[in-house]
Amino acid sequence: MRVFQLQRISAVAMVVFMTMHMIVVHYPPFHIDFSIILERMQNPVWKVIEILFLFFVLVHALSGAYAVLIDYENVARYKKLIAVLALVAGIVGFIWGTLTVLAWQPPT
Repeated sequence: MRVFQLQRISAVAMVVFMTMHMIVVHYPPFHIDFSIILERMQNPVWKVIEILFLFFVLVHALSGAYAVLIDYENVARYKKLIAVLALVAGIVGFIWGTLTVLAWQPPT
């Protein structure tokens, strides 16, 4: 039941973050203005927003993959192993992505 709740909570959060991302990065449609991205990534508030977006994407993707995998009988007996692997993958991905966002500096 917790996986189901994680999916729904992360989906709602992703709608908010994806809407912000689309408005800031991809407006006007089909045009990416890199100067806006450079300016945005210098702001610590946007770095926090990107890190939160990363967190919710990882939670949504890994909990979804876990839910799909445990639906199969042959895989369901490895439920705890799959949960641990998903947790480790999520932690590694979050740390790696967070360090990348925090270390980002504009090109000189």
